Amino acid sequence: MLLASYAACALILAACLALELPACRPRPPAAPHHANPAFRRFQRGYYRGYLPALAADWLQGPYLYKLYQHYRFLEGQIAILYVCGFASNVLFGLVSSSLVDRLGRKKSCVLFSLTYSICCLVKLSRDYLVLVVGRVLGGLSTALLFSAFEAWYVHEHVERHDFPGEWIAVTFSRAAFWNNVIAVAAGGAADFFAEWLGLGPVAPFMVSIPFLVLSGFFAVKNWDENYGKKRAFSKSCGDGLKCLLSDRRVLLLGTIQALYESVVYIFIFLWTPVLDPHGAPLGIVFSAFMGASALGSSLYRLAVSRRYRLQPVHLLALAVLLVFFSLFMLTFSTSPGQESPTESFLAFLLIELSCGLYFPAMGFLRQKVVPEKDRLGVMNWFRLPLNLLACLGLLLLHDSDRQTGTRSMFGLCAAVMLLALVAAGRLFALSRRDVELRLPAPPGPGDAADAAAEL
Repeated sequence: MLLASYAACALILAACLALELPACRPRPPAAPHHANPAFRRFQRGYYRGYLPALAADWLQGPYLYKLYQHYRFLEGQIAILYVCGFASNVLFGLVSSSLVDRLGRKKSCVLFSLTYSICCLVKLSRDYLVLVVGRVLGGLSTALLFSAFEAWYVHEHVERHDFPGEWIAVTFSRAAFWNNVIAVAAGGAADFFAEWLGLGPVAPFMVSIPFLVLSGFFAVKNWDENYGKKRAFSKSCGDGLKCLLSDRRVLLLGTIQALYESVVYIFIFLWTPVLDPHGAPLGIVFSAFMGASALGSSLYRLAVSRRYRLQPVHLLALAVLLVFFSLFMLTFSTSPGQESPTESFLAFLLIELSCGLYFPAMGFLRQKVVPEKDRLGVMNWFRLPLNLLACLGLLLLHDSDRQTGTRSMFGLCAAVMLLALVAAGRLFALSRRDVELRLPAPPGPGDAADAAAEL
């Protein structure tokens, strides 16, 4: 597994470079945002606070399960810890936007740095209840990470600096690129501190703390405070439910998201106990996973380009099919007494590759069919079954034998993905008659259609 992990990581990164380097070549004439020093200065200020926060988050990915295992907890106990994290994430996720708007976006980013630092520090404890508290804080921190930073930037971009709204996508696209780079590097860094330096699985969590301090420091020093409009949570959810039930396309998208992402959450829990007993370097495996996801994103951009003109709904269906096929492989490669870690690793890489296709496709379709005014409420309803399914799956693992339970869980997840595939097929059929679900026709020479596909 050691050689296979390093080889797979190197090959995936080489493929990513081969696809990304042509896109990075400068194309004259320069876009207006490149020639605006005030905008570029504002961008850099945002990245100084946001990118260290992402680095701290990714550093904690490879060794979380391993840490709990190192503390001699049983798989069932570890499953409960993960359930606490998922439950915390869904509860705080429901109210995070309202909380951030009322508290202030800058204060919320600083609060993220504080709560996530405490979450990392409690990993030093071997007390189970203290670790449960840490998982709850982790859920709060994750909810803040994916709401406060983006909300702060959008408000400052539009309201304070009055930059063109189209430039928002430029900042987030570049942030997504650096997010992929940081995720891959975080796996290698975690492996270096935990394995090469022999500091153990708690080391990556301690290394995360300086990044969190740096993120909070730049937010306090360089960012101005801004607030959002007060929104009634019950009204937002009520309007979201009406939108969900009145539009078949929204209901199908919500079904696919709940089924697909709940399976991905269960995969996040299971990959370590499947590969770790066979000597897999967890940090390098994590880097390979992140590289595969980045490769999927690069393939998505290539597929929807003017050269190939594949539709996002096609790629969404392909992503679901890839996960179904991967889970089908895993039901055989994790058979007790006949485990094949290399096949399992390949299946996990395919799942991550599918994630790179799935998230931009889902983002495009959601933007097209969910009205802006209802998007927050609809997303809350999407998250609820997603996290409930993930928690239910982990609770089932808690009550089962480890080896047979893992294989059975992959089989159950394959059945879930079969339902998602049916929903994707229905959405695909609708897209043949619905222009809103398709990319706009190319207006002529240039890359205008490509830009529309990536927004």
